[in-house]
Amino acid sequence: MPASFQGILRLRGRPTVAYDQQGLVFAVAMEGGAIKLFDSRSYDKGPFDTFLVGGDTAEVCDIKFSNDGKSMLLTTTDNNIYVLDAYGGEKRCGFSLEPSQTTNIEATFTPDGQYVVSGSGDGTIHAWSINMRNEVASWNSNIGVASCLKWAPRRAMFVAASTVLTFWIPDNSKLNAEPGSMDTEPATQSQHISQ
Repeated sequence: MPASFQGILRLRGRPTVAYDQQGLVFAVAMEGGAIKLFDSRSYDKGPFDTFLVGGDTAEVCDIKFSNDGKSMLLTTTDNNIYVLDAYGGEKRCGFSLEPSQTTNIEATFTPDGQYVVSGSGDGTIHAWSINMRNEVASWNSNIGVASCLKWAPRRAMFVAASTVLTFWIPDNSKLNAEPGSMDTEPATQSQHISQ
């Protein structure tokens, strides 16, 4: 079936875009820290809301909505991760990563929207509690810089990828939710599958 586009938005720079889970709203992260929200049924009328992510003018390399649509996750080229309120744009919390000179790193929400998981430039994978605003776990990825993380839609499992794909099953009994502390032992089972 051939596809055809329905419209076009002309934007400056290199924007990043994400749809909410219902497909009704899409967010566009612009250079300079502006986030524009569009109604997908009437995007030609312009954004219905615009807000600025203050303090970090780095280019946004990834943007996502949480499954419940209440939060947005931004990852910047300066190795910062921000969780924003999707309705008003207020910064709920922020986390920093070890830099990777060659790879943009992706962060992701857990399916329940309570945690953020991301690779880091030092080859580790980190988990942060959004409510507690602290790191709760860190694991050695065993694959170098994990630049892509995706959750299974109906399982408590995520995959991390670099040049190798690994499958992870978090062990919630080993998460440490006290501020400033984390479990440094691997809390997952991983399998390496070679082709």
